[in-house]
Amino acid sequence: MSRICQITGKKMMVGNNVSHSKRRTKRRFYPNLLTKRFFLEEENRWVTLKVTAAGVRTINKKGLQAVLKQSQEKGLINIY
Repeated sequence: MSRICQITGKKMMVGNNVSHSKRRTKRRFYPNLLTKRFFLEEENRWVTLKVTAAGVRTINKKGLQAVLKQSQEKGLINIY
């Protein structure tokens, strides 16, 4: 699986390393991904998601069931 958050959709960005002499070389900025298990109370089971730290805060704020439904509508996950 690629490095994309299943909740927020954040993914790798591309930028430049800039040296002291101002030479630029390409680099990558990776999201702060965590593989985390969440307990889905409605179905009485565990769900494993690859989420960013911001995604974990979103789940804490809105609730797991609501966030899973939104990310499914966005097309970030198929079946949870």
